[in-house]
Amino acid sequence: MKKNVRYWLVIALLWTVSTAKAQYVYDYKRTADIYFEAKDYYSAAQYYNRALGTFKIKPEQILPYTVELRGKESGKLKDYETVIYRLAESYRNYNDFGNAEKYYEQVVGFNNTTLFPLARFWYGVSLRANGKYSLALEQFNKFKQEYTKVDDISARASLEIASCEFAVSEASRLPGYIISKLSGDVNAGGANYAPAVLGKNMLLYTSSRPDSSDLEKEKKSKKVNPYVNNLFIATGDGSNFSNSRPVNIPEAKGIDQGVAATSPDGNAIYLTRWTTKNGVKAAAIYISTRKGSEWEEPKALGPNVNVDGYSSMQPFLTADGKYLLFSSNRPGGMGKNDLWFCTLENGTIGAAKNFGTNINTRDEEQAPFYDGEKRSLIFSTDGRVGLGGLDFFLSEGDFSSWTAPKNMGAPLNSPKDDIYFAASDSEHPMAGGFISSDRESVCCLEVFTIKKISKTVNGLVLDCDGDLPLTGAKVTLLDTIAHRVLQQVTLDETGRYRFEVEPLKHYKIMAEKENYFSKAIYVNTDNLTKVDSLVNQTICLKRYEIGKPIILKDIYYDFDKATLRSQSLVVLDTVVSIMQDNPNIIIEMSAHTDSKGKDDYNMKLSQKRAQSCVDYLISKGISSDRMIAKGYGETRPIAPNTLPNGKDNPEGRQLNRRTEFKVLRVTQLSQ
Repeated sequence: MKKNVRYWLVIALLWTVSTAKAQYVYDYKRTADIYFEAKDYYSAAQYYNRALGTFKIKPEQILPYTVELRGKESGKLKDYETVIYRLAESYRNYNDFGNAEKYYEQVVGFNNTTLFPLARFWYGVSLRANGKYSLALEQFNKFKQEYTKVDDISARASLEIASCEFAVSEASRLPGYIISKLSGDVNAGGANYAPAVLGKNMLLYTSSRPDSSDLEKEKKSKKVNPYVNNLFIATGDGSNFSNSRPVNIPEAKGIDQGVAATSPDGNAIYLTRWTTKNGVKAAAIYISTRKGSEWEEPKALGPNVNVDGYSSMQPFLTADGKYLLFSSNRPGGMGKNDLWFCTLENGTIGAAKNFGTNINTRDEEQAPFYDGEKRSLIFSTDGRVGLGGLDFFLSEGDFSSWTAPKNMGAPLNSPKDDIYFAASDSEHPMAGGFISSDRESVCCLEVFTIKKISKTVNGLVLDCDGDLPLTGAKVTLLDTIAHRVLQQVTLDETGRYRFEVEPLKHYKIMAEKENYFSKAIYVNTDNLTKVDSLVNQTICLKRYEIGKPIILKDIYYDFDKATLRSQSLVVLDTVVSIMQDNPNIIIEMSAHTDSKGKDDYNMKLSQKRAQSCVDYLISKGISSDRMIAKGYGETRPIAPNTLPNGKDNPEGRQLNRRTEFKVLRVTQLSQ
């Protein structure tokens, strides 16, 4: 064969191979793009990864400050950078933040970052989701400096910055709960979430684990989706639940159902069903009632709950059966999904009411839970400063008003999504239970068990006269905001009390016993974020007898006047406290003189002095109806004014110049 012929054959062969290879490369990217546009991010990531391996790009071509090297490679570089960016986007969109962080880091280092203006924001989100708050904070701050638009993303960046700062500040806070992933088979396959207690040792939850029959069909036909949400039940206790099986509620094939709550009597299940219409997925709340050992076909609740064209989901019934709570994007809300509630009365569902702006934000509010014991609403939101993703927040209220929601902190919350609080004990819901979180998963929610770490205040109550433990005294813990009794104990021979409390709150502790003056102290539990218990000051209770005077030492007046001296007010303030802590006593405030001066003059002076004391108590808010001012002059001495030899007795006169008070009677307080 001639030399020039062989030459052209080699050229043709190389051209054919390179063309085929180029087509092969193009197919990977094109296939990935198709999956990406269809929002099948898992598949898109697989093909972008394959496409990535076919590029022959030198590192210096994508590093900063090398614009002159791009030249003829600009088209190829743009494709390469687009694949990197979309790979990062794909990983993020199915919650693989570890890989997303890796590829976003490359994107923000490209020469031409203007092609991907949101890359740094999502890089920060990925860092935050991976618990790298300080690094995330740096990226969000840089993003705010570079991004000039005023839109939802810029607003979200501000919230992310505040959340990262909050997370860093929370690092020293002691955990309020012990949390561990539920063992057994509850977390086996797919997403597992929305736990609810269904009777003793029975856990109701939602799972997208594939049905075995559908899984076999899926192997034969790609048209079947085996991952359909359904309700499951498992048995066990503590942190171990097994023997998972579907709940025998009738289901429509291919329709997702789950996220359920039971009625207080256990004879009805309220559940969520998702349907797709015209390519739009929507949720509605249904009810299934028990008929013997079977559950009837679920029926959709009426328009007070479900609104056509919108979603209602995540039902919860209060323990008293009076309210149905749910999440919905129905009209009249603040943003995306809001929290709503309806009254329930004799099976009739009232009109839905929005929880209002004190609870709802422009972003997501989901999965409401209400603790009737502590009158607290627990819910998840990503619209407030937190640790990242959906966080648990708590607000106190009674469906007429709500306190500002507070983040419930780590480990209940994590850098990722935390949602669906459920109590294991209906009488003490906050003591422990279950939550759902994707903190340990790349893709899906899992069920965790939680147990509250006891935070306590404790102290000692003594008899003031003997400094001995006051057996039988009653000590009460009160909420100073809601003005209600939380706990109450009767003391044993140790005189010690102990209450479980919440951090960052204000409490009143009242000690009382019959024939003793009651006494209150006020407790701030801010320090319980750093320690597990606080020791209160010792409380001593003073015994009294009806009609028996109690001398108030160190009450002084201006000479020959009824004007109280400043040092006297400190002593009278103790009487103010007694009157405040004992609203059922009526007292007499009395003043006495020695024998110097005329009887009539001394009687008038003592009356004025007694009235000065009463007037001071009135100025401090004590009702005049509860006090009588009485001057006794020199008529009731408690010591001789003169010595037996007739000489003056200064010490005796000093004792006689005194102020007293005594309890006249104890009234019955109106309820």
